[in-house]
Amino acid sequence: MKTENKFQQKPSYLFFKRLTDIILSVVALVCFSPVFLAVWFKCQYGDNKGPVFFKQTRIGQYGRPFKIYKFRSMIVDADQVLHANQELYAKYVANNYKLEPEEDPRITRTGRFLRKTSLDEIPQFINIIRGEMSIIGPRPVVAEEVKIYGDRAEKFLSVKPGAMGLWQASGRSNIGYPERCDLELSYVDQASYWFDLKIMFKNIISIFTSEGAY
Repeated sequence: MKTENKFQQKPSYLFFKRLTDIILSVVALVCFSPVFLAVWFKCQYGDNKGPVFFKQTRIGQYGRPFKIYKFRSMIVDADQVLHANQELYAKYVANNYKLEPEEDPRITRTGRFLRKTSLDEIPQFINIIRGEMSIIGPRPVVAEEVKIYGDRAEKFLSVKPGAMGLWQASGRSNIGYPERCDLELSYVDQASYWFDLKIMFKNIISIFTSEGAY
């Protein structure tokens, strides 16, 4: 899956956006290093024993797949558990690829806390440094979700996906498809350095209020 970029953005904007991505990501990884240590320790013992990171294939800019990093908030082999339960998987798809925490058998007790506080997203700064993501942009989705954008998928994939986006700033899981498509695509139309800063601060507020987080 590959698309040419017909939605060109100013080189100066892209340069300062990338510079900001690198600087803030390095600072964030240093500041959150105690969280990495705490999660690593938690994953060594008890029922939550297993890998520190959850890695999943997402679709990035120009349709390029990449592995997104998150702190593991689910049991080991969570994807297999979900797909094995056809009824639960159908509900997951119908609910915009989400399940309520209380009915999701995959989420661990530690995982619920990580998700509620958005701490599970911290490893995505690694994706940002690698150039696969940006701090601000449409949220990267799995291949099945790209299909929802239909003939607008090329526009959606013309920009680098972000750890924070307009959809999250507007309510995240409280806003499902197709409204989510409209929000994410409106970012492509309005993208600028100052608009990115506005979205960043709105996301920070959303994180502290836990709006739509699960």
